[in-house]
Amino acid sequence: MPSLDFEPPKYARVVLELRRRIEEGQYPPGSMLPSESQLVREFAVGRTTVVRALQMLQQDGWIVREHGRGSFVKGRPASEREVTRPGLAVLDQPETRDGVSLVQVGTVPAPSPVVAVLGLGEGASLVMRRWVSTRDGVPSELVTCWFPPELAYGTDLGSDSPLPVGVRAHLRSVRQLRIDHIAERLTARLPDADEPTLLQVGSSDPVLSILATAHDATDAALFAVEVVMPGTLHELEDVYSVPD
Repeated sequence: MPSLDFEPPKYARVVLELRRRIEEGQYPPGSMLPSESQLVREFAVGRTTVVRALQMLQQDGWIVREHGRGSFVKGRPASEREVTRPGLAVLDQPETRDGVSLVQVGTVPAPSPVVAVLGLGEGASLVMRRWVSTRDGVPSELVTCWFPPELAYGTDLGSDSPLPVGVRAHLRSVRQLRIDHIAERLTARLPDADEPTLLQVGSSDPVLSILATAHDATDAALFAVEVVMPGTLHELEDVYSVPD
């Protein structure tokens, strides 16, 4: 796993909060959002960050920006394009499903990137769950979840028995925990440790790594999950609008 520290971009927090306010009716359709200067003060970020957040909201159809006037709410887009979200998909995947094999459960030292995204101290230990998903008999994903011990306490996350429901559903049922949003980072790298064996790839074959962090509504990081995929079996494709 790469050793680079990672934090979700600041503009993501602004986007998520403004979307939440629009959905809850605080900013109804047709209303004007606070000015850029007001948002800069409220979120304690730079103007560039606020502008980026507003551009993303406009691109996704939540608002319309009018030069010299401000940003006006359109409301939730009528139809939001379905996008594959690897971090969320694996958290909804039962470990008892065909093609899923639980390969490791235990308490381990947290890797540096996980320490960074969860805001932990060096040397912290986490509860880890790791499983391999296969497609047509070939390993397609290696999934590793890291949970703080206090979150895993009283759950089956430390059990070596496969979960009959996804991690997200299990936490919601046992801990009444709701995941509000997930931040993901994609990295292309070479496999390390036991990844070549588990994914049946060569040590020089590239893999795609997605490190996802689950957050609650206050933006606090709850736990982390990494999805590692053989580069030869996966490709990324996206289609998006370009603002004027």
